[in-house]
Amino acid sequence: MKVVPVACLKDNYAWLIVADDDTLWFVDPGEAEPALYAARGKGLPITGVLLTHHHADHVGGVEGIREAYPNVKVYGPAADAARLPPLDVALEPGRFSFAGMSAEMRAIPAHTKGHVAYIVGNHLFCGDTLFSGGCGRLFEGTPDDLRVALYVTLADLPDETVVCCGHEYTLDNLRFARRLLPDDDAMKIREGHARALRAAGRPTVPTLLGEERRTNIFLRATRPEVVSAIGFGPNTSLTNVLSALRRMKDNFRG
Repeated sequence: MKVVPVACLKDNYAWLIVADDDTLWFVDPGEAEPALYAARGKGLPITGVLLTHHHADHVGGVEGIREAYPNVKVYGPAADAARLPPLDVALEPGRFSFAGMSAEMRAIPAHTKGHVAYIVGNHLFCGDTLFSGGCGRLFEGTPDDLRVALYVTLADLPDETVVCCGHEYTLDNLRFARRLLPDDDAMKIREGHARALRAAGRPTVPTLLGEERRTNIFLRATRPEVVSAIGFGPNTSLTNVLSALRRMKDNFRG
């Protein structure tokens, strides 16, 4: 399996999966033309689409892909089917297969109530709940939903998991984190690397879950230096810390 980020819209990424059986699949095609262009470059039709949540910048390309490839199969969470493009395969959380590969869908309802993640091999397609260097806004979910998603639902995944998120937000996320922890060496090094990638016109994603655990402030919210940096005491609940961090990020202007 090969996985390639495909830039679309202003700062979105759709994810092209070239499966082991030489079929093409897209995760969250927010725009049709970049997906169709990438497929033409591979010389293969698009066989299927996986959707993480209902927002237009993640599903907006489905109709155009269906027009170009009428046999495409669209997969998504059954619990949110009413807000998604028509699904050919409505999934419940758990294991499923596509293109001869085993995969798993997990519910991570923080960014939206119906948000899910897909685990395919060592890749995590996490939409807008977990970002490179940050997390998504809580448009429908709660801070406790975010706690469960990041610290329970995804906690068993190994550090080598490849994180494929939905936006190019890394630099903004790291600028926010470094405002709180300006002397953190790991964050400083990662920010420099991200700046170099963007200056070269390259994406900062995918990333590794181990790197997120080291430098993503939302995955370090149990650490004393983070709790202290937002003015809380050592007995503050993780939910309250995440809630405060998310509010601060919502108001951050880097």
